[in-house]
Amino acid sequence: MDRQEAVLRELNLYPLWKRRNQSAPVAAELHAPEELLAVRPEPVEGRVFVAGVVRQAHHERPNEQSWINNDHADLSAVISASKIDNLGWPELKQQVRDCTACKLRAGCTQTVFGVGDEQAEWLFVGEGPGADEDTQGEPFVGQAGKLLDNMLLAIKLRRGKNVYIANIVKCRPPNNRAPAADEIATCFPYLQRQVELIKPKLIVALGKTAATALLGKDATLGSLRGRLHDYNGIPLIVTYHPAYLLRSPMEKAKAWQDLCFAVRARHGEA
Repeated sequence: MDRQEAVLRELNLYPLWKRRNQSAPVAAELHAPEELLAVRPEPVEGRVFVAGVVRQAHHERPNEQSWINNDHADLSAVISASKIDNLGWPELKQQVRDCTACKLRAGCTQTVFGVGDEQAEWLFVGEGPGADEDTQGEPFVGQAGKLLDNMLLAIKLRRGKNVYIANIVKCRPPNNRAPAADEIATCFPYLQRQVELIKPKLIVALGKTAATALLGKDATLGSLRGRLHDYNGIPLIVTYHPAYLLRSPMEKAKAWQDLCFAVRARHGEA
């Protein structure tokens, strides 16, 4: 089995059908970017949301209280945007390593900053570190990470090469739960600064938590898929989190549609 076949099998896109008297599988040609551009996602009804709450303008930080459950949050713990606005990569990484602004840091092994090309055109954003990521200090290194790597290969991308991978929060939430609203509010300025430094051409939000945080609106994942959103002038698309796809493999075909849409968006064809 070659690598291409393995990737397509992982995405539930194999076996591939062949035309009579044609030696190569037709669907395999979708690996070519030109063919990817011609593949459109299924229609998804829903409203297009703009990043109006999380960030109104280039230098305006989110309304911290909008993300915080005021019954439990300590507003003094929210990171001051002024502390990181001018930080470069080394200083930002150190700031994250030293951060104790929320309760997550006390329960994790280490912070998980992000990984990849710091001038990448593609930015993939997940929810938060899991157990494997907490151990290794790198996002998406477990089974979900292997699936993400295969998803990247399916559209001719590779981890670390024109791709950067990060999460909404930098510390593992206990018991693999979703990060709480106050935890997102506290940690989000770090991701904002990463986006400013990377200057990606396209952001792919992996899962509802990432999409909600980046777009500043709560909506179903189904209503956000198949639409081109905007994050401070950067095109953004939404797809499933790889961990969800491992639990629901029949949704991988929809994720493939989203990847094809992302390629079209990157080429200005969405």
